[in-house]
Amino acid sequence: MKFLHDKITNGAFTLFSILIALVTLTPISWALAVSLKKEGFAISKEWDWFLPPYTLENYPDVILNSKVLVWFANSLLVSIIVTMIVIIFSSMAAFAISKLNFRYKKFIFALFLAGIMVPREATIIPLFVTVNNFNLIDTYAGLILPALAHSMNIIIMVSFFNSIPDALIESVKIDGGGNFTIYSRILLPLVKTVLVTVSIFTFIGSWNSFLWPYLCALDDQIFTLPVGIPTFMGQYSVDYVKPMTANMVASLPAIIIFLVFERYIVKGVTLSGIKM
Repeated sequence: MKFLHDKITNGAFTLFSILIALVTLTPISWALAVSLKKEGFAISKEWDWFLPPYTLENYPDVILNSKVLVWFANSLLVSIIVTMIVIIFSSMAAFAISKLNFRYKKFIFALFLAGIMVPREATIIPLFVTVNNFNLIDTYAGLILPALAHSMNIIIMVSFFNSIPDALIESVKIDGGGNFTIYSRILLPLVKTVLVTVSIFTFIGSWNSFLWPYLCALDDQIFTLPVGIPTFMGQYSVDYVKPMTANMVASLPAIIIFLVFERYIVKGVTLSGIKM
């Protein structure tokens, strides 16, 4: 009886997972199908979007004859720089909070925990005023610097550093190793998995960020893709083909990252529920 119950439960869970996957993949499949259509293609029914003929000529047209390539380069530049700096700063902060003794350490960590509870939208106005006072609006620095504060990354890394025995660190100190040696040569290699996971989520989060780049970037030469694509779509109010092609170009890095680093992304979802 228990075997039959488990079999029914597993079958229902599998069916539910397939339905969720289909619902998730339908918009992506539709956008891909539309991007492969000729501009001005006549559509009489919804499924006509998925039927041939197909063409790839929209992609070189969008990339070479618009600013999508510039926006793509801006998004890539900002996302890579943000990811690199976040990993360095977050890992250093987590190391200090986890393994170093200094005053107000618990209070500082509590501030990071409190930072998770504050919606990002609630900080937009003071953030804009601060960045504007430093004359960083409409600059790459203005796009990058506010994106460096990630409390969750520090909290996740602290939990991993806490799992490393203090005896290992003490043995390194006895051998004459300093804090930087302990951080760079001992701890970082041991938490390589979490570093990769945090890097993936930071990159994707920066790549998909819209609200702050929308407020900070005024010149279309420094637009990122999430900001530039809506202005691009405004030029094609009737035809979906070119806007969907631009959207697929914008989605390509995130899709590649998901396919290549799927196991790390699943690991990251698991980390979000880790016991502190």
